[in-house]
Amino acid sequence: MVFFDRQQREDVDKLVEDFTQHGISRRQFMQRAAALGLSLSVAGSILAACGSTPSTTSTPKTLDLLNVWTGEEQASFDAVVAPFTAQTGIVVNVESTRDLNATLTARIQGRNPPDIAILPNPGKMQQLAAQGHLVSLDNFLDVNQIKQDYAKGWIDLGTYNNKLYALFYKAANKGTIWYSPKQFTANNYQIPASWQDLLTLSGSIASSGKFPWSMGVSSGSASGWPGADWIAEIYLNLNGPQMYDKWVAHTIPWTDSSIKDAFQMFGQIAGGTNYINGAPASILATGFQDASYKPFNTPPTAYMYYLGDFTEGFITTQFTTDVPGTDFNFFAFPTINSQYQNAVTGGADVVTALTNNGAVKQLIQYMATAQAQEIWVKRGGFTATNKKVDLSAYPDQVAQNSAKMLTSANFFRFGADDLMPSQVEDAFWKGVLTFIGDQTQLDNVLQTIEAVAMQAYASS
Repeated sequence: MVFFDRQQREDVDKLVEDFTQHGISRRQFMQRAAALGLSLSVAGSILAACGSTPSTTSTPKTLDLLNVWTGEEQASFDAVVAPFTAQTGIVVNVESTRDLNATLTARIQGRNPPDIAILPNPGKMQQLAAQGHLVSLDNFLDVNQIKQDYAKGWIDLGTYNNKLYALFYKAANKGTIWYSPKQFTANNYQIPASWQDLLTLSGSIASSGKFPWSMGVSSGSASGWPGADWIAEIYLNLNGPQMYDKWVAHTIPWTDSSIKDAFQMFGQIAGGTNYINGAPASILATGFQDASYKPFNTPPTAYMYYLGDFTEGFITTQFTTDVPGTDFNFFAFPTINSQYQNAVTGGADVVTALTNNGAVKQLIQYMATAQAQEIWVKRGGFTATNKKVDLSAYPDQVAQNSAKMLTSANFFRFGADDLMPSQVEDAFWKGVLTFIGDQTQLDNVLQTIEAVAMQAYASS
């Protein structure tokens, strides 16, 4: 019988995990075993007990993929996957849910994880990597190629303990306010350059008996996130990247005046007099996708709508004859603090692997390519993370301009809630809902989120 001390046992357990779950080779296994002081016979016995080859040699013909996409987004992903299935014969079974956290947790606890999960934020990825639920992508992808094709910021966000665990796949520019150029011209509305200009325009439209804004924050168990996006964009434009990072890292409390100011500025729109038809109840009850349609109805039932650039996909699907740049367009989120002009928040969907086999490896390799991403880019509602996707691939000037805006931003930060521990993110979303319903509750909202954050960050 072989005896190990505690540290050596932990090292051996990690070695076994890397072989069975993360796909290191037999040669790498034996080299590392020797470095741990194991004899060839002991290392060989352990290797035999693991199976003669790591699981990546197995290539099933189906794989399970969990994501949050529905409607047009899911249809576009199906279009991306179709050539992969045709070439490899591997069928991708997609489960879509807006309750991804709950679904994924249940499947992991039931020891039935999906092969691939496409997460809506890097915070969840970091948590799953820390818990040992994710397979490192270092053995799936050519890391040197990834460094050529992807900006360092995306690679850094997908890295945990010096290993790549996530491919940032579908980026979003969240500095976009959508409107109809045709309607703005007809009504002689001017695109606002500053926050005060935005309020002045909103008040002018409202005083004419029309509703300047559409807003909807309903999204199942994730309800509230569109409002959190508003607040994050305001915060970055108001306070700059250094304060933004402090907020995300919880080195300032949620009760800090800078956070309160951002909520209150959001409240100027959400609670503006006659700004939104039926507010606040309508805001809470309306889905974010449905809300995007109102400025483009005939006649329009609102004139402006804030949400990320994926909104273009909603618009073009609902209004198939609308002409980009004429019937719909966006303007950049207005300047709040001139020091931080052209500051943009954004997001990206995160591709992670929870099982290790040939099918998973092949699909992730495929999704990382510019060719695969161009399929969705050409359909609209998608900003590629692979730098080799040419701007000419975007379907229209509106989509091209959004991609340019994202890549040329003076200051860029990932959406704040997506970088926070999941408990804090949930509390943030719930707080947004409470605030929209009753803005006098702001102090209580911030104190409640702060209590959650103190506990979450202390245990992380």
